[in-house]
Amino acid sequence: MTESLTNKLSSLTPDPLFLVLADFDGVTYKLVYAEGQMTLSMSMKCFSQAKTFGAMEVLKREYGNLLKPDPETGYDVTLTWDPSVVIATSELISNLSILKKNALSAPFEVAFDAHKDGNVTPIMKLSYRDDESMYIQGLPDRVTVIFSTVFKDESDSILGKVFLQEFVDARRLPNIQNAPQVLYSPKEPPLELKSIGVEEGENLSWVTFVLFPRHYSSNTRGETISRILLFRDYLHYHMKASKSYLHSRMRARVDSFLKVLNRAKPEPVGEKKTSRYFYLILIFSGKTFKR
Repeated sequence: MTESLTNKLSSLTPDPLFLVLADFDGVTYKLVYAEGQMTLSMSMKCFSQAKTFGAMEVLKREYGNLLKPDPETGYDVTLTWDPSVVIATSELISNLSILKKNALSAPFEVAFDAHKDGNVTPIMKLSYRDDESMYIQGLPDRVTVIFSTVFKDESDSILGKVFLQEFVDARRLPNIQNAPQVLYSPKEPPLELKSIGVEEGENLSWVTFVLFPRHYSSNTRGETISRILLFRDYLHYHMKASKSYLHSRMRARVDSFLKVLNRAKPEPVGEKKTSRYFYLILIFSGKTFKR
């Protein structure tokens, strides 16, 4: 996204443009330049839920007059500006490229502010996928973020358990003790969610991040939100990469075994035939040959 915006906004008179981009979690962007106006629209599955937690206020704060009150048909958010008036600085391009993160920041900011004031928020749900959700709650002593994630294959379930258990155990290492506490619960949802009646399933796993004030101070708040939002994609990407690596190693090992077996295969024993040239040599040399 950043590269596309940089390439297209580097000139004050860009060429006509119609570009559609797909992001993780089914998020879609459309970048258009026509009639002297640049337009960036975004479609997101859970934007209606984010709006109830103040997403529009956050977007107005971040983008100001660039935010259109009525988004383009088929999209949830639309930004528009004149490239000859609004200079495409590196700060603007960076802010445009994190439109998704800014739209989903609202429930996190509500939870962080509630902790600062010593209040408790209701559990805020974001259904960012058809069968997966994220739950955020602010408490007087902490903020909790809970992910539900589905492992559709048995091999994915095994790898996911290994990865998530490593997240739980890694905090014991001396160099990352300041990391958030991570809790992993296969199949059984955390106690915090039982009061709202969440769905349960055999392939459904739950990951809880416990954030403390050092994780959402004014200097670290934006980075924490960005990393939390990327967790699900980070987990499943590395699971697929691990499966690909294991399969490539297995194929390489099978190929090496086949080469060993081929080298050990005995040559077939067949009837030895005497060459006709051998008989001619015997005749011309005056020698005889007896079998």
